Amino acid sequence: MKTMKVLAICAIAVLSATSAKAQFSTGADLVSSYVWRGVPQDATFGGTPNIQPFVSYTVGGFTIGSWASSSFMGIVKEVDLYATYVFTPSIALTVTDYNWGFANPKGYFDYSKAADHKFEATLAYTGVESFPLSATLSTFFAGSDTLAIGDKSGKNAFSSYIELSYPLSDNAKVFCGAALNESAAIYNTSGFAVTNLGVKVSKSIAISDKFSLPVYGVVGANLSNKSYGGADKPTSLYFVAGVTL
Repeated sequence: MKTMKVLAICAIAVLSATSAKAQFSTGADLVSSYVWRGVPQDATFGGTPNIQPFVSYTVGGFTIGSWASSSFMGIVKEVDLYATYVFTPSIALTVTDYNWGFANPKGYFDYSKAADHKFEATLAYTGVESFPLSATLSTFFAGSDTLAIGDKSGKNAFSSYIELSYPLSDNAKVFCGAALNESAAIYNTSGFAVTNLGVKVSKSIAISDKFSLPVYGVVGANLSNKSYGGADKPTSLYFVAGVTL
């Protein structure tokens, strides 16, 4: 709860200090399955379609918002809260409150360590025009991201992830992401492992003179040789198709 109070105070301070024009935004993606950083988020091996809506409020360089995902089969339910501050056109910091479980009988706003919430800080660099290499570094710093084995059981895992991406063209990019340390709750890794290597291609399909539909496809591989969601075989190659509304 203290973490949420600090975030709320920071949000109020930034909103009060700036006179920049505020902007609300909303949208949604429809995806063939939900894969996050190379890790399938669906308990059913193979995945099911998800709808992933978001709402955000931006004033100056500060944005607060919520992002969610829900499967058509009712298996995946996730609602995240986040705050982002853009320091320069190429550097931004985001703090995210993830909630995947919804299993807590005390409800969503229980912020004890045994609850469903996991807090992560992400530093993002978007590159420059002459060398448009993008990079993100993310670390879970609080919440229920804990280790589960031996004398480390219950201790914060500080699960960390790094990802690099580079554009191949105006509508295609390659990416490579890796878990950096032992992570039982997030990446199911015992140390460094490449969990997300692939390519993303986007396209806009013209429906009429005034309307087009953005679509994309992602082909990737998780090279960690780990199983997820109760599957009896390691997850490796995945393909996700998506539509942005």
